[in-house]
Amino acid sequence: MVLQDVHLFTGTVMENIRYGRLDATDEECVAAAKLAGADDFIRRLPDGYDTLLTGDGSNLSQGQRQLLSIARTAVADPPVLILDEATSSIDTRTEALVQAGMDRLMQGRTTFVIAHRLSTVKNSNCIMVLEQGRIIERGTHDQLIQEQGRYYQLYTGKKAKA
Repeated sequence: MVLQDVHLFTGTVMENIRYGRLDATDEECVAAAKLAGADDFIRRLPDGYDTLLTGDGSNLSQGQRQLLSIARTAVADPPVLILDEATSSIDTRTEALVQAGMDRLMQGRTTFVIAHRLSTVKNSNCIMVLEQGRIIERGTHDQLIQEQGRYYQLYTGKKAKA
């Protein structure tokens, strides 16, 4: 599960990634970081993977924290993935980097994406639009845009068909 609010633990970057699977090797943790798109920034930290994180990773940006969360999930290698507002607290420029990491993580697994930021779900096989707990639309991005219903309105900011 990758959540909106990332919680990091006091320990090294490597230990924070390994928390996804405690018996993961260093090589598996690095591979997970590469998959998530986090390896580059990690290697630029003062001590790389051995950099100590404290205060819930307060010395990292929100995007970097989110990439570590994706790496932690990648090393766990779950068959099912839940992304709950995973990009909502980062800026749109950083979102592209985080989204690329999530796209790689989603390959070959069942994934549920909960999002208000619709760019997060654009590439999904099936999008369900919920309103007051009920599914009111269902389809791909292109299908829902073509229907010009609620999803279209939310995505484009234009008025939906009556």
